[in-house]
Formats: sequence, C-alpha cells, structure tokens
Amino acid sequence: MERQQVVDIEYRGIFVSEAFRADLLIERRLIVEIKAIDRLAAVHSRQVLTYLKLLDLSLGLVMNFGGGTFHEGLKRVANNHKA
Repeated sequence: MERQQVVDIEYRGIFVSEAFRADLLIERRLIVEIKAIDRLAAVHSRQVLTYLKLLDLSLGLVMNFGGGTFHEGLKRVANNHKA
C-alpha cells in the first residue's frame, strides 16, 4: 500500500509530472480516495473514475468518514474502459 502516491501521466504525447496524488494506492490495483465531508457528490466518483482511466485500473473506492454511517460513505467505482 502506498499513501499520497504522486502519479505522473502521459496523455497523447504530453507528459504531466505530479498530475495528482492518490490518497491510497493498494498493490497498484485499487485506488482509495478518502473524504471527510457531510455528503458525497457525484463529482467525487467522477474524480476516482478519471484516476482509474489515467492509470488503466479497474476498481476504486471513495470512502467518506464525515457521514452518519460508514455504509453511507462508501462508494465503489468501476472502470469498464479498455484502452
């Protein structure tokens, strides 16, 4: 598991150093984005989906510790895109 992993990307021949930081990157297979807000918004899932596409990964999680229950704050995000 890697915390605050700096991720470089290359897109259409353009290299972007330190494009984003993954909160948790587990075995280079799963991204976990951690939040502490009242309520998750759709943009949080789209953020993780973008990370998944850029890293060519299949699965990510959004974990929000600010909600009433843990179940409310857990969102699975799947990337069905195949490059």
